[in-house]
Amino acid sequence: MKKFTALSLALCAGVSYSQAPATWKSVGVGGGGAFFSPAFNPFSPNELTVACDMSGQYKTTTLGTAWNLVPFTTLQVGRNSPKVQFTSDPKIQFMIDATGEVGRPVKSIDGGATWKPLPVEPTGADAWYLFADPTTTTRLFVSDYSNLYFTKDGGAHWAKIATSTDGNGVQVSGAFFDGSRIFVGTNLGVFVSTNGATFSKLAVTGIPSTEQIVGFAAAKAGTTTRLIVVTLGAGDVYGGIQGDDHYGYKGVYALDYGGAAGWKKSVTGIAAGLHPFFVGMARGDINTVYLGGGSDAGVPVVLKSTTGGKAWTSVLTTAGNKGITTGWAGSGGDRDWGYDELAFGFDVCPTDAKRVAFTGFGFCHLTTDGGASWKQAYVSPTTQNPPNLATPKGKAYQGVGLENTAAWYVAWADANNVWGSFSDIRGARSMDGGKTWGFNYSGHTLNASYQVVVHPTTGAMYMATSSVHDMYESTHLTDASMNNGTGDVLVSPDKGKTWSKVGSIGKVVVGLALDLTNPKRLFATVASSLVGGVYVCQDVTKGAAATWTKLAKPPRTEGHAFNIAVLKDGTLVATYSGHRTSNFTDSSGVFVSTNGGQSWVDRSHPNMHWWTRDLTVDPNDATQKTWYAAVYSGWGGNANNRGGLYKTVDRGVSWKQILVLDRVGSCAVNPKNPKEVYATTEVQGLWYSVNATSASPSFIQVASYPFRQPQRVFFNPFKAGEVWVTSFGNGIRIGSSGPVP
Repeated sequence: MKKFTALSLALCAGVSYSQAPATWKSVGVGGGGAFFSPAFNPFSPNELTVACDMSGQYKTTTLGTAWNLVPFTTLQVGRNSPKVQFTSDPKIQFMIDATGEVGRPVKSIDGGATWKPLPVEPTGADAWYLFADPTTTTRLFVSDYSNLYFTKDGGAHWAKIATSTDGNGVQVSGAFFDGSRIFVGTNLGVFVSTNGATFSKLAVTGIPSTEQIVGFAAAKAGTTTRLIVVTLGAGDVYGGIQGDDHYGYKGVYALDYGGAAGWKKSVTGIAAGLHPFFVGMARGDINTVYLGGGSDAGVPVVLKSTTGGKAWTSVLTTAGNKGITTGWAGSGGDRDWGYDELAFGFDVCPTDAKRVAFTGFGFCHLTTDGGASWKQAYVSPTTQNPPNLATPKGKAYQGVGLENTAAWYVAWADANNVWGSFSDIRGARSMDGGKTWGFNYSGHTLNASYQVVVHPTTGAMYMATSSVHDMYESTHLTDASMNNGTGDVLVSPDKGKTWSKVGSIGKVVVGLALDLTNPKRLFATVASSLVGGVYVCQDVTKGAAATWTKLAKPPRTEGHAFNIAVLKDGTLVATYSGHRTSNFTDSSGVFVSTNGGQSWVDRSHPNMHWWTRDLTVDPNDATQKTWYAAVYSGWGGNANNRGGLYKTVDRGVSWKQILVLDRVGSCAVNPKNPKEVYATTEVQGLWYSVNATSASPSFIQVASYPFRQPQRVFFNPFKAGEVWVTSFGNGIRIGSSGPVP
């Protein structure tokens, strides 16, 4: 069950709302997911952007003390997105937009506020790399997987510069523009133009044929143009390669263009076990160079040279957090440096060689003094930790908007103690009503928590846990992705501080429901084609000694159980979600049992047979006959064109589709106003209705909510007018709206 518990709380103090909130504040512990492509704005060095593989582009103008999410309707990004490309005009920028899972080169003429596709572009919306000239507004490189193109007139005309013929594609690691002289670094070699129009491969010796370039940077001072590259083994560099493929590192090479000497290997001071991947320089400084990458030790690496690459020293000492102001991750912390692990993104400010930023599997860190000191950029400075000391465990933190985690559920033990269920970071606990969050708990060690329900009389909290993240998203629909997973039901008697097992299930648990007709009975849904389904525990007070019994299998189903609810008369309602082999199978839907799970009746609309998501029981209906079911469309075959929000007023005997969208994930009904309903979608944001009880309700997209994939909506039972939204990749946001007069 994903909705009913939170929305049927008898203690809910909510009131009717006049409209959706106008603003949504990001809350949480900060960071937690992979970030890519940091980019300093050369016109405003305190401005930095970073990309996330969960579609969000984040921007700070205060050097990481506060971040804003670029609205998904403006720009979306991904793992392969480039850095924002700045030009000679601060208002004109270039980027690749990943909206619709494509790669569309786009241009902004208002400093990134809005973006429009280029009128002509050669990739067919399959752009992988883009680099723009910072000294003009009209010259840029763009590539698809196999070809590199160049334009000198803003995209009106394109010339093909290079083509990959070995199947590995073109990897473009950087470009340097110097009037009519232009350099671009690729895995095929460095290409140079001396007339600003035509290019040829730089024919300079020194890099063995067994190596290929993966990192490129250049700078010019006086008459000297210096190029620095990082190499991996030949064949190890491919289009779309990221920093987690750093283990093929071979060397670093430097070249003063036009000199008699060729490439010179420059690895003095780079210790064994360190694997540079990125290289960065300020445009006008040929001596200060930085390398970023990973290591055999599984921690990020930053090296610096003040001699143009002749010698290198480490300027990031993660052991003991030397010179590093940390958030919740660091040496000794709730997560060690092994969580961030490496540099996924790396940037040196083009106009200030002292400013460097790197991103990894969870965070963003930066320096403004050339690496003498570093600071985290994902929690509030008021909750960060001092340098040179172990990061404490169990401390509470206040996020600053750089939230990119998958959040599934919110549960209140009381007005102050709140549990957020997450993937990857397991779960986060707030003891002040959501102002700060942390990991001050024990007993929960698996990857994810999917739902927490609170017992109405004992106050005990019960949690569904799993070693498999992102259940029933498109990446976790096959048996192979979940059958080997582990999980259990945990209980906390102390508002989320300590957790222990309730019996032993040992498989992925995704949903829970308390039986209010029997205070000792708890139901759980398990995901597995082998043993999945609905389970019941008849006496949760036995703790670890409790036992779980698998109930009968509903018709058509194949073990991918999802939601479970217990109505006031003891009726069970369960949903089973998507199941894929070569395509979606006819095994999803809504199922009802009136005999405690001994048998089930299929109450599914035909469109629910393939990929059903959440089912919500209207908390305003005393008869509990009004339900809403959210449905995703699949891809290919019978699962196509099924998505939307469906409503029944007779416990599923008949359904009506009331919102036609490709993929609706969940809905929430205001517990004080049945007319007010929120619906969440996969890529179309948050939707809202104020006339949901009408025969044909209308929904509008909530323009103020900035992220493309909200997951679930909750009405704070202890604070009137407050709405909480979890998301698949943007953590939790809270909105507030006033009551109807």
